[in-house]
Amino acid sequence: MSLLLILEQGLNGLQFGVMLFLMAAGLTLVFGIMNLVNLAHGSLYMVGAYLAATVFAWTGSWALAVALALLGTLVVGVVVELIALRTLYERDHLDQVLATFGLILFFNELVAILWGRAALYTSVPAALAGYVELLPRLRYPTYRAAVILVGLAVALLLYVVVARTRLGMLIRAGASNRTMVAALGVNIRFLSTLVFGGGAALAGLAGLMAGPIYAVQPGMGEQILIQVFVVIVIGGIGSIRGALVGAILVGMVDTLGRAFLRPVLSTVIAPTAADAAGPALASILIYVLMAAVLFFRPQGLFPARG
Repeated sequence: MSLLLILEQGLNGLQFGVMLFLMAAGLTLVFGIMNLVNLAHGSLYMVGAYLAATVFAWTGSWALAVALALLGTLVVGVVVELIALRTLYERDHLDQVLATFGLILFFNELVAILWGRAALYTSVPAALAGYVELLPRLRYPTYRAAVILVGLAVALLLYVVVARTRLGMLIRAGASNRTMVAALGVNIRFLSTLVFGGGAALAGLAGLMAGPIYAVQPGMGEQILIQVFVVIVIGGIGSIRGALVGAILVGMVDTLGRAFLRPVLSTVIAPTAADAAGPALASILIYVLMAAVLFFRPQGLFPARG
């Protein structure tokens, strides 16, 4: 097990982590300010992936595909919030779970009607093809490196917006006491729509960046959504900093576990047993991590200050 292989898989874990962060940041903001459990957040990830793949196939322009996918996902998110979710803010979480689960089924069938059930495969844009040499003998795919840089840049931008701007002040105040903010004259409904649209755009960004790495197919948002909820629980509900730290932890643990747990086990047990146990144990590592964090810090690593 070489050091270069460990470094490469560590970078893969970081790349996966920043994509989880883009999903978790929007979802934790929506839950924090609106107290809304939105299971359909993964569907917005899927919409972003499909829009980008379609525009890129039609035009050959990755920049245009990114722009239109972000705009399209934002519009879809705003429409969903206005039509379906706005009436759920005062309902209990069970109603929200049932309604947004219905939205998952709706989006999966709509995507299957429009694009079919076969998976779409998107090529990496020419400008980001190839490899970059990070260290001697360590060559890493340029596209994956760009995903890491974009994710970290978005994290920095979110920090500046939430912590240093008037809009961020209103978002934090709305998350702390929605009723008081409304009583002070802030249009809390518009603020909620704005936050939801921004969260949808972040999910769309994660989806469009995932397109050239994973298959674009109906239902692709559900699996990553489970991991996103693990990220939010580990990091602390309503916390952007917690979402970033939790996402990187989950990305690293999941990627390194899947890459190295089987060969490590094969050094202490029979290879056939390691082949059977390794993938199964690797798939539950993030849940073990979540249980450990909750045991010591039930509110998560960085709970939002209320």
